[in-house]
Amino acid sequence: MATKNTFDYDLIVIGSGAGGSAAATIAARAGKRVAIVEADTFGGDSPNWSDVPTKALLHAAHLYDEALHGARFGLRSSTLGYNYPSIRTWKDLAVSRTGAGGNRRYYENHGISAFNGVAHFLSPNEISVNRRHLSAAKFLIATGSDWIIPDIQGLKTVGFLTPRTILESIRPPKSLFIIGGGGVGVEIAQLMAIFGTKVYIAERAGRLLPHQDVEVGTLVERVLREQKGVTSLTETRVLSVVKDGLGKRVTVSRGGVEKSFRVDEILVAAGRAPHVDLGLENATVKYTPKGIEVNDQLQTSAKHIFAAGDVLGRDSHTHTALLESRIAAHNILHKNNVTPDYTATPDVIFTSPAIARVGLSEDDCLKRDLAINKAIAPLNIIARSNTSDFRDGFVKIITDKRGVVLGATIVAPGAGEMIHEFALAIKHGLTADDIAQTPHAFLTWSESIRVAASKLG
Repeated sequence: MATKNTFDYDLIVIGSGAGGSAAATIAARAGKRVAIVEADTFGGDSPNWSDVPTKALLHAAHLYDEALHGARFGLRSSTLGYNYPSIRTWKDLAVSRTGAGGNRRYYENHGISAFNGVAHFLSPNEISVNRRHLSAAKFLIATGSDWIIPDIQGLKTVGFLTPRTILESIRPPKSLFIIGGGGVGVEIAQLMAIFGTKVYIAERAGRLLPHQDVEVGTLVERVLREQKGVTSLTETRVLSVVKDGLGKRVTVSRGGVEKSFRVDEILVAAGRAPHVDLGLENATVKYTPKGIEVNDQLQTSAKHIFAAGDVLGRDSHTHTALLESRIAAHNILHKNNVTPDYTATPDVIFTSPAIARVGLSEDDCLKRDLAINKAIAPLNIIARSNTSDFRDGFVKIITDKRGVVLGATIVAPGAGEMIHEFALAIKHGLTADDIAQTPHAFLTWSESIRVAASKLG
């Protein structure tokens, strides 16, 4: 066995997004010789093209939309307009201010060697990057995932946008056909509709947001239709796309009936696939097209190679990838291995109203044959819905038969902030009664949490 000093590095991290960056920094601080390899822009998906820019645009959109509807409060806002290039400038400022996008220098300042290029395993301890060979005692693979381009006739020829490329549009398209009704599809549908785009959103499942509880998809569909004229096409399969003058014609099948829609642009947001094309066979790392296989300590089939984040092929979030990155770093540096605790990991969709959930959904409980109690409190039963003139939303709690909170969903303004009360409850085995007995401030949206909990207490 070669001694470890024959390697160029103690650790090479492949991917500088949330799954890689934390581990690289932790290992460098611990005095290890670390390199990080990034095939695209340093910082990865979240700060460059997903979370940060999308939420910055949504913030501007929701502010604009709120102001447009200000007449009911006595505000004269009917002549309000917007300048999309200026909104894009704001988005770019938000990205640069987070400091995590394009941050190669950050790593170099921490004494980490940064390489821009595609990593490919040559052997279990060696990779090539831009024809350079680099070796390490240990590796962390955090290459993330890419948008899946569905196999739809004519799609590649005609051209399409992804949630990444639509951020660079000079102006919102006049009409947009979105393929995929998950969280990202719904956020972009609302964003573009607020800026005047006629939006169609197609989803194969029976409702939008099929991974959420049924009440969520139903409500979101209604809100998008009533507020913004968005057409939701559920149980719909896209068959083909052709060029039609300057636009595109999309043909779909819905309930056995074919229909076609003429639009300016098509956006593909129908799921992501892990980025596993990096010569893993040469490193004896087991994987499938669904992701890299790891044990509970995030170790691959090659014991010195770890993996974290979206490349694992799970339903991942940026905060989950960060958690895994920190756990992987610990297990790379220390003998006492720890396992990531995913209990009470919240999920937030930044629409208006926002959607947040934590713990088990009702479907999860059904699949596991769990006996449950549940309660729903509509927002319109608390005073805040009156002072804010906002009624679309609810709090739903699921408990076991002893009242211990198993899961919760909130659809409300600020749902992303409110959900952590339930996350804490699930993490520490609290009951609905524990929540109901806790004072909640009058005229906050959180009062709806107390009301829902008291129905089960």
